[in-house]
Amino acid sequence: MLCRVLEVSRSGFYAWLGRSPSARKKADEQLATKIAAVHKKSRETYGSPRVHFELHESGTRVGRKRVARLMQEKGLQARRKRRFRRTTDSKHSNPIAPNLLERCFEASAPDEVWVTDVTCIWTGEGWLFLAALIDLFARRVVGWAASEANDTTLALDALNHALRERNPGPGLMHHSDRGSPYTSDDYRRALAVRGIVASMSRKGDCWDSKYMGACYGTAA
Repeated sequence: MLCRVLEVSRSGFYAWLGRSPSARKKADEQLATKIAAVHKKSRETYGSPRVHFELHESGTRVGRKRVARLMQEKGLQARRKRRFRRTTDSKHSNPIAPNLLERCFEASAPDEVWVTDVTCIWTGEGWLFLAALIDLFARRVVGWAASEANDTTLALDALNHALRERNPGPGLMHHSDRGSPYTSDDYRRALAVRGIVASMSRKGDCWDSKYMGACYGTAA
């Protein structure tokens, strides 16, 4: 049926099927092997222009378009460098809470001290922001939320999740960085309504964030 549709003789089709690869096809396969080796050596960061340059430097004479065609056929492409996404925006005029925690990452009872932070995760669809609150007593995540936007809504969703799960009494210490979501009116109001005491790290202090990263691993 395919031969009739394509107007090809059956004998011609079977002759093509049993024919050995042409010299051009063999040369392409050999060249593709070299291209794949250069691409792998670059940790998959080279596109066709840089691969072509490396081949030229090593003595392989080949056209740019041919390199680009073979890379496309083999599914080889330059890995895009992911842009760094800043998770803390401290350039604002909102009120800053004092640092009551003072790097004392210990608690004698549950729901005594919660620490919170936001991290960004690269996915196949782009960046995803994850906000989490961790109880220092058990080093466990008590609330979390994820979103495409790092904003007050994300922080509040994580906080509300934790409040629903744990329902802490007044006096709980809530420690965060100086990011605008945590200093916003809505977030500070949500803490005040539940009698939660706000604490924030010093400006430019990365140690609290590093500790949060370790806690993420422990909680997982």
